[in-house]
Amino acid sequence: MYSKLSLACLTLPVLTLPVYSKPVIPVGVDPQRASLYSPIPGTALWKCLDGSGEIPFSAVNDDFCDCKDGSDEPGTSACANGLFYCANEGHVSAKIRSSRVNDGLCEPECCDGSDEPSGVCPNICEEIGKEYRAAAEAEQKTRRTGAKIRSTYIAFAQKEKKRLEDAISALNIEVAEKRANEARVKDILERTEALDAAALAHKKESPLYRHLEDKNDILSSLLTSHAELKERITALEAVLDGLKRGYNPNYQDMAVLEAVRGWEALSGEADKDKDKEPAAADDSSAKPAEPPVEEEEWTLDQINEIKNKDVVSLLLEHEKHIGSSGITTEQATSLLYSLELYIPDAFLPIYQSAREWLVSTLSLLGVVTTPASTDSSSEISKARTSHSLALNALHNAENSLKSEQEALEKLFALDGFGKKGEWKKLKDVCLEKDTGEYTYTVCLFGSATQKSNRDGASNNLGRYSSWNTSPSTSPGELAYYSRQIYDHGAQCWNGPQRSVTLDLSCGTENALLSISEPEKCEYSFVGTTPALCWLDGEMEEAKTVKAEKHRRKEDL
Repeated sequence: MYSKLSLACLTLPVLTLPVYSKPVIPVGVDPQRASLYSPIPGTALWKCLDGSGEIPFSAVNDDFCDCKDGSDEPGTSACANGLFYCANEGHVSAKIRSSRVNDGLCEPECCDGSDEPSGVCPNICEEIGKEYRAAAEAEQKTRRTGAKIRSTYIAFAQKEKKRLEDAISALNIEVAEKRANEARVKDILERTEALDAAALAHKKESPLYRHLEDKNDILSSLLTSHAELKERITALEAVLDGLKRGYNPNYQDMAVLEAVRGWEALSGEADKDKDKEPAAADDSSAKPAEPPVEEEEWTLDQINEIKNKDVVSLLLEHEKHIGSSGITTEQATSLLYSLELYIPDAFLPIYQSAREWLVSTLSLLGVVTTPASTDSSSEISKARTSHSLALNALHNAENSLKSEQEALEKLFALDGFGKKGEWKKLKDVCLEKDTGEYTYTVCLFGSATQKSNRDGASNNLGRYSSWNTSPSTSPGELAYYSRQIYDHGAQCWNGPQRSVTLDLSCGTENALLSISEPEKCEYSFVGTTPALCWLDGEMEEAKTVKAEKHRRKEDL
C-alpha cells in the first residue's frame, strides 16, 4: 500500500530544470572568434564569414570546402586558404595555414600537436614555453638596461638642441650686425670712389677726425672692459650656484668655505676694508652728501651703434653739410676753383675746360704739383678691400646660421636622428668586427669599409644613404630605425658597386655581431645598439600611430 505522502508525490507534476552547457568551439577556431561559429538563430544554418553563402552548421569541419574564404574548415586541410588555431597551452598561441593540418608533419608553431591526429605529435608546449619565458625575461632586462643608456642619448640631444638654439640666436644678431657693417662699408666705398684721394687725406688731417678716432678708441676700450666684467659676473653666478647646490644645513662648512675661496680667487683681492672702523656719524665737519646726479643710461646696443659708426663716413657727412652752406675748403684755398663762383653759367663749361688744361700744363712744367694718382687708387683699393672683407664676413655668418638651422631641423626630424634625437649621440661612432680574413668597420651616418688583415688593403663599402627603405615601414616606427643603408661604394670587379645593409636591434652595447655577403659585393651587417631599446609604452604608441596611418590609407 502506498502512503498518502507517496500518493501525493505521485500526483505532483514533474518539474524539468534547464541544463546549461558551454557551447562547443569547433576545432581550429580562435576562442576570440568563437561567437562567429554558431548557427543562425532559429535555424540550423551557418553563414560563411565573408558572407558568400549559407551552409548547414553541421557542414563546418566536415573536410569539404564550402566557403570561398575557407572559413567553414578551420580544423581540416580541405580549404587551402583557411587558418588553423593552435591553443598551445603553457606557451603562446599560434595560427597556421589549414593546408598544413593533418599532413603528417609536426608544425613547430603548434607545439601542442593539435594540427595532427591525437598521438602523432607530442605536446612540448610546457618545455618550449619555459624557454620562451626565460628568453623573454632576459630580453626585457636587456631592454630596460638599454633604455637607460638611450635616455642619456636623448639628454644629449636636448643639450645639443639648446646649444643650437643659442648659437642661432647669437648668429642672428651677428648677421644683422655684419649686414649693417657691410652696408656702411659699401657706402664708404662708393663715396671714396667718387672723392679725390687728396681731398680725403686733407680732411683726415682735421682735428675733428682725430677727435672722433680718439672717442672711437675709448668706446672700444669701454666695451672690452664691459665684456670682461660680464664674464666675471657670469663666473660669480656659477660660484654662487655651486654654493646653493652644496649647501647643507647640517654639513655646510666645506661648501661655504669652497664658495668663499672661489669668490676670493675670482676677485683677486681680499676685502681690504673689513678691519676699518666706520666713519663717525656725528662728525660735524663732514659735508652733507649731495644728491646723486641722474645720468642718462646708455644701453649696450646704443654704445655699439655709436662705436660702429665709421669716422670717415661722419667726416664726409660733415664736409657735405659744410659744403652745402657755401664755399668748400678746397674752393677757399684755390683761386682757380674760387673763380668758378663768379663765372656765368653759360660760360662755365668753357672755363672748366680751360682750367683743367692750365692746371695740367703747369703741372708738366713743374710750376705746380698735383696729388699723385696712386693716392686716390690706394684709398679706393683700401675701401674695396674693406668692403670685400665685410661682405665675406657677412656671407660666412649667413652660411653658419643656415648650417645651424639645418642641424636643428634634422636633430628631431623623423628621418634624421630619430623621433627623440637619440641617434645624434651616435653620429660617427664606429662599430668594428674582425672576421679573421677581414676587419669590417661601419661609422654610423658615415661610411663602411673592409680592410684586409693580410696586407692592409682597404675597400670602400659605401656611405650612409638612408634608413629602412622598405615600403612596409615609415619614419617614426621602430622597424624604420632598425636598418641603415650604405651604398655607392667601390666598384666590384665585374660586378656592382659595393653596398651594406646594417640591421640593428636593442642591445646594451653598440656592436657588430655578424658579417655576411648574401650577394656579390652586397654585404649584410648585424649589430646591436641601445638607441633601439624602446620602452613598452613607446612601442605601443608607435603601433597605434601605424594603425591610424593604415586606416587613413584605406579610407583614401
